[in-house]
Amino acid sequence: MTTLLPIIHKTCHAPIWRMEIDGSSQILFLEIRDHANKQVSFSALSLQTGQVYFENLTTPERWLTCIEAVYDGVLLLHNYQSETGPVHKGLTAIGAKSAQNLWNNFTLAFDSLSVNGPVVYNSQLQPKRLTLIDIKTGNTLRSYQPVLDPPLYNQISSPEMLPADQIDSKYLPQQPHANVVHYISYNSFRIVSLHTLLQGQLIQHLYIFDQSGFVLYHDLLNTAITKMQPEAFVLHNNQLIYLKDRSAVIVLNL
Repeated sequence: MTTLLPIIHKTCHAPIWRMEIDGSSQILFLEIRDHANKQVSFSALSLQTGQVYFENLTTPERWLTCIEAVYDGVLLLHNYQSETGPVHKGLTAIGAKSAQNLWNNFTLAFDSLSVNGPVVYNSQLQPKRLTLIDIKTGNTLRSYQPVLDPPLYNQISSPEMLPADQIDSKYLPQQPHANVVHYISYNSFRIVSLHTLLQGQLIQHLYIFDQSGFVLYHDLLNTAITKMQPEAFVLHNNQLIYLKDRSAVIVLNL
């Protein structure tokens, strides 16, 4: 049945909480959160070769830290002011290929990511003044200029959530639970994720078909779950990226 094979199958020790793709360097960054031990860690791997640049990387702040953005081969992290509040605090930059801490700044706050790099501001000053910084050094480059620094849009496509009766039946090998599927058409591929019900528990499937309805690939994304899961996969350039059982990331070339 399977005629497509993953080029990356990376299993982590705890659930993957967030993924970010740096399109310029083709690096996938992962945020892994171990709730039992209140420990967050980070990994980085090449989408082209599968090479792991670093994994299980931790920071002095064990839990209240999170991915802010990725750009030009650099992972940008932020902390939180408190465990119960959403306010971000400070920035830390980590080089993907070196796994080294490039710089820290505990007064800067992230505003947005432009085509020229991160746009930030000093959280201690009012009114807020936006500046463009060098992500590899943290140095200010100049004042933010909207015309020169438009937002950076990633090349990520997400599936549509559609009623099953809007999908050609040849792309529905099983009856979807709740009559809902995630679906995307990409070149000659038709990619479908659906849930089925077995003995009172939900199972989430991923299928890749050719145009004729032949199954090129099938995997179980989640088993024995109690509620329907959100968006199952994304497309980046010619790659399908998805999570399996929340703790493994899998990448296929299409």
